[in-house]
Amino acid sequence: MTQTPPIAPIAPVRPAPGWRVVCVIGPAGAGRTTALNALEDLGFQTITNMPLELLPHLLAGPAQGRPLALGLDVGMPGFAVTAFLDLVAEIDADPRASIRVVYLDCRPEALLRRFSETRRRHPSAPADHPADGIAREHALLAPVRDRADIAIDTSDMSPHDLRAEMARWFGGDGTGLAVSLQSFSYKRGVPRGLDMVFDCRFLRNPYWVPELRGGDGRCGAVAAHIRSDPRYAPFLAQINDLLALLLPAHAEEGKTHLGIGFGCTGGQHRSVMVVETLAEGLAKAGWQVSKRHREVTDDPVTPQGRAGTTPGDAEAK
Repeated sequence: MTQTPPIAPIAPVRPAPGWRVVCVIGPAGAGRTTALNALEDLGFQTITNMPLELLPHLLAGPAQGRPLALGLDVGMPGFAVTAFLDLVAEIDADPRASIRVVYLDCRPEALLRRFSETRRRHPSAPADHPADGIAREHALLAPVRDRADIAIDTSDMSPHDLRAEMARWFGGDGTGLAVSLQSFSYKRGVPRGLDMVFDCRFLRNPYWVPELRGGDGRCGAVAAHIRSDPRYAPFLAQINDLLALLLPAHAEEGKTHLGIGFGCTGGQHRSVMVVETLAEGLAKAGWQVSKRHREVTDDPVTPQGRAGTTPGDAEAK
């Protein structure tokens, strides 16, 4: 039986002033390479699979003028979850440097599909079925996911979507509380990584108006129909009041991101419209805000639908 080599002790971290570090970690196949390439395009200095024991020595030197992005693989030599979390805690406690952990999450069935499509062996189970390696990594990385500053579920993302999501988080100055708003369909489950979730299914449903059925919540006619619900204005006012209380409190506490989800039956109409409205208001109030509509494309859909498509029944109850 092969013995696991002992993990060398890691020197205490004493960062030089000015270091900004982003650690990208997650199960194999979740999109780490794509995320790191996106950060490199955003001006980060990227390093992949650097042994953890070398990180204190790197940070002891002067900051290079560019933030540092580290891509970490659970299979790299000397990696241990406890050692990684201890390093993060040390850097986080030092006011001269900042660190953010980005956890790329992905549903097991999505990871299995990706490994099946590429016919790659899973690095954590090269001699076994990929499902075994996926399960092992999810169990191993659970404490890291709990500690992560930003959790991104890539299950339904294309590489383009993930690059756009990284740009939303790190395309600005990276300071202060970043608020991420996401619309989704309850039929497909609640997205991972959200801090708060609100159910919009009680609002008037445009699906039941044939001429609005093919549109989405960014269409003026669809939005007007939802706003005509007498419960809409009080609901939005209550959400705004709640966020006016919570966002400054989270920022004061030092939280770096807050994920808020809004769901409806199909994720096409009501949740999309609410996210659009809130994102606009938060941006005008000066908050760093990003939005993502999981079930719709980047381009708004008119009530007549997009050319070449047939309006579906996503919002049907």
